[in-house]
Amino acid sequence: MQTPGVHHVTAIASDPQANVDFYTGVLGLRLVKRTVNFDDTRTYHLYYGDAVGTPGTVLTFFPFEGGQPGSVGRGQASATAFVIPDGSVEFWVDHLESDGLAVEAPVERFGETVVPFEDRDGQPLELVTGESDIEPWADGPVPAEHAIRGFHGVTLDSLSPDATGALLESMGFEHVAEAGQRTRYEADGERATAVDVLDRPAGDRGRQGAGTVHHVALRAPDTETQMDWRAKLLEQDQRVTEQKNRQYFHSIYFRESGGVLVEVATDPPGFTRDESVDELGSGLKLPPWLEPDRETIATNLADIEAPAPAETER
Repeated sequence: MQTPGVHHVTAIASDPQANVDFYTGVLGLRLVKRTVNFDDTRTYHLYYGDAVGTPGTVLTFFPFEGGQPGSVGRGQASATAFVIPDGSVEFWVDHLESDGLAVEAPVERFGETVVPFEDRDGQPLELVTGESDIEPWADGPVPAEHAIRGFHGVTLDSLSPDATGALLESMGFEHVAEAGQRTRYEADGERATAVDVLDRPAGDRGRQGAGTVHHVALRAPDTETQMDWRAKLLEQDQRVTEQKNRQYFHSIYFRESGGVLVEVATDPPGFTRDESVDELGSGLKLPPWLEPDRETIATNLADIEAPAPAETER
């Protein structure tokens, strides 16, 4: 069994409207789903990606209003990287700086150009030059020739880099390169295939809160394969949850030896199961078991607005 790569990344934010404004208005991603955290319905679960939320493009958030900021460090996913086209670095540096963001100088890493920066909550993000099979959202505010094309991958700041690397290799990633404190593992997939593992024994431990990643999800093509993964992980003495119905995919979770919470998520059924493509992200969607509590749940959530495609300026 081999996972083809990253399915999605879920992070923690503070203000939900500021989160929507940044990821749709600045990065040009589409808000493909607004729902709630199924385990804590007092907060939204917001999903951003390409036009339909293709696996390997989706960054999601639990925005806890008034929540404490976290700190990025060991035991966490420490950066989420997106693909941008070759030749788009200068555009993105100017675009991000014009929005008041602090952008680090581009660096070369494993033959690719990387632009590191942070979102409004201080979460580390990267733009990496390369190729992708993903077409950008046609109605987004970023010109198509420069727009984000899904994930490049993630960086894991592991408490136990060797153990994290061994886990990745057991799931089909190949150890392909090393540079300084960084080791790259590559999945055999069409997108979101790079996972870098850091070895920083003197680094500070991370603390969960706004601006940090909650978990990283890897792809499984279907529930049968996911259950095979669960059996294999249990054989490796991983403490794996039962399968959970997340409405748009099914999930299992475990915390690997390096401290990172890992999910294995199925590709289907996808985000169009309860909204048409044109309507994605336009209204609060709840799973059937939460629908009886819709009025109470909605009352406890802040109002948020996202630009409709027809309203978006190019």
